[in-house]
Amino acid sequence: MDFDLSEDQRLLKDSVDRLVADQYQFEQRKKYMREPAGYSTAMWNQITELGLLGLPFDETLGGFGGGGVETAIVMDAFGRGLVLEPYFATVILGGGLLRRTAPASMLGEMAPKVAAGKMKLAFAHVERQSRYNLEDVTTTAVKDGGGYVLDGAKSVVIHGDTANRIFVTARIAGQRRARDGIGLFLIDPATPGVVRRGYPTQDGQRAAELTLTKVRVGAADLLSDNALPAIEHVIDEAIAALCAEAVGAMQSMQDLTLEYLKTRKQFGRAIGSFQVLQHRSVDMLVAVEQARSMAMFAAVMAGEENPTERRKAISAAKVQIGRSAKHVGQEAIQLHGGIGMTDEYAVGHYFKRVTMIDQMYGDADTHLAFLAAQGGLFGKVA
Repeated sequence: MDFDLSEDQRLLKDSVDRLVADQYQFEQRKKYMREPAGYSTAMWNQITELGLLGLPFDETLGGFGGGGVETAIVMDAFGRGLVLEPYFATVILGGGLLRRTAPASMLGEMAPKVAAGKMKLAFAHVERQSRYNLEDVTTTAVKDGGGYVLDGAKSVVIHGDTANRIFVTARIAGQRRARDGIGLFLIDPATPGVVRRGYPTQDGQRAAELTLTKVRVGAADLLSDNALPAIEHVIDEAIAALCAEAVGAMQSMQDLTLEYLKTRKQFGRAIGSFQVLQHRSVDMLVAVEQARSMAMFAAVMAGEENPTERRKAISAAKVQIGRSAKHVGQEAIQLHGGIGMTDEYAVGHYFKRVTMIDQMYGDADTHLAFLAAQGGLFGKVA
């Protein structure tokens, strides 16, 4: 498999790397976190000017038709900077759902707004009881005249507190964990009956709790009455993007640790001169490179239309990412000593982010169990 980047991909990588390096030093990030939205509006505008918000959309819709590899390039850079802006929620989740479920007229209207930075999106699917089960939906959508009435609650809606529109799942038919009958609606959070409570997450990002009480929506707001297959594909694409982000964060942890080993002195010598610490640093490098290879594999396989083969590849990547992130994060903290645990130093923030990524859409153990049930990445053993 050829992992070399094309000329256009290299140009994209150079542009995003430069933006993050210039605008996302650790002290700048702390200032962005204190802004009202929890991220920088100025940075959001710069991301828009680079055309990154239009990445998954066709040129006719204001985008440039990027795929999994282009997404991985952007997310890797964002992981190195611990970027706070709602790119993942708007472009990866929201953009993916738009492309896979919206009618042509809605896609033609909304995609250019997303690409221009005028429309932020969020996806409200997780419920308190559902954990990692995408089929577990108890929010209801009851037919009422020409529309529907939604009742229920959604948890940890990533950047749901600042979204202009929110994709919401609700059960139209079937029992609690039935695959069929899950509807996907696009709602305005200002609709009567919608209450959202925003809060910061442990990794410095933002999320919201969403409560729906007799929320009336029109028939045109229903994008799909059997949305689970599309949701599963979008979540697989999202996991691939998170894998790339985690690799960027791990690379930064390794870089910070290596620099610390070179400058921190003990007994009159840089601690990096001690052989045992050199071995541990090399182990970190190996873990990062293993994760990088699997993240690229996930980026390539995210567009696979066979859901079983795609899910096995994505799960294998999530397992490696979880293992590598835990090893690299723990080593980074330990090799830094006490300073690694402080909020004033960056490495602990990277570890928080990769830990949160491991928990999103199934941790390493969950995906490993799925792979075991499938007989491994290459199918069941005869």
